Amino acid sequence: MKQRQLGAGGPMVGEVGLGAMSLAGAFGPTDEETGYKALDAAQDLGVTHVDTALIYGPYLSEEILGRYLKRNPSARKRFSIATKGGFKVNPRGISNEVGFLRECLEGSLMRLGVDHVDLYYIHRRDQTIPIEDVTGTLMQFMKEGKIGGIGYSEISPASLHRAAAVHPIRAVQSEYSLWSRLPELGMLQACARLGTAFVAFSPVARGVLSDVTLNPAAFPDGDFRKPMPRFQPGAFERNMARVEAFRAFARSRGWSTSALAIAWTLHQGSHIIPIPGTRTAQHLAMDAGASDIHLSTDDLAEIERLLPVGWAEGNRYSEEQQKSSELYC
Repeated sequence: MKQRQLGAGGPMVGEVGLGAMSLAGAFGPTDEETGYKALDAAQDLGVTHVDTALIYGPYLSEEILGRYLKRNPSARKRFSIATKGGFKVNPRGISNEVGFLRECLEGSLMRLGVDHVDLYYIHRRDQTIPIEDVTGTLMQFMKEGKIGGIGYSEISPASLHRAAAVHPIRAVQSEYSLWSRLPELGMLQACARLGTAFVAFSPVARGVLSDVTLNPAAFPDGDFRKPMPRFQPGAFERNMARVEAFRAFARSRGWSTSALAIAWTLHQGSHIIPIPGTRTAQHLAMDAGASDIHLSTDDLAEIERLLPVGWAEGNRYSEEQQKSSELYC
């Protein structure tokens, strides 16, 4: 697999990464051995950047990854590991207080069974604390050798510039795909200017831009997608009508739908690293195939015709889910 740099000064990683939220069953039932097989496949495919978080499970994704690393010690040298903190588990909330972030980090290191992670994100900003102060806290973690680089998730370009004035920010993570293109209105550009990697989560639109036909009515209560407006009756059916044409185009070119969606994301900038989330080796192999796809000018024009910017009906998050993510347009 081709590689990209994970931010200025960061490691080279496979240009398609792995989002480990699904290892904890966020989008359907799974088991630990299935997750291990997906991580085995990641090594075989050159998918070397693995992204997890304290809140996934909660704790379960980090625990599964930690047990895998214990069984496969050589994988630690091959994987670049990112995790995130700042979410309170029970009751659910956000805190970027120094003591709480240290507690989050120490817990993540323990569950992962490592003495440091390559990248550590603030999962969501605590608006009561200046981002400059939070960046200072993360700098201290770097000095202690516990994190290799600083990241932020779902922040605005203005917040990124404020943080970067204190210390270089290795990565910003936000949702980005053919159905969620907000980062094009400033964040992709800000990251490019600052030498910050843009890590795109949900590049296959939470399973929509794939060859698997979803049934939102069958989502279990714990499924993160269940309250999202784009998955509600009416909106979902109209969205899928557009997706069917995109699927047909992918088939006509001999590609899986997910690989085409990820290839499009890769094409939007050399600093973009998509991290599709999957719990199976089979789906990861299809996703990783995006690295082998070359999109011509005609291909890109046809994709834009089929799924033009703004095509998706409904907000990407419910009002409750949106509260913790920074908006900037």
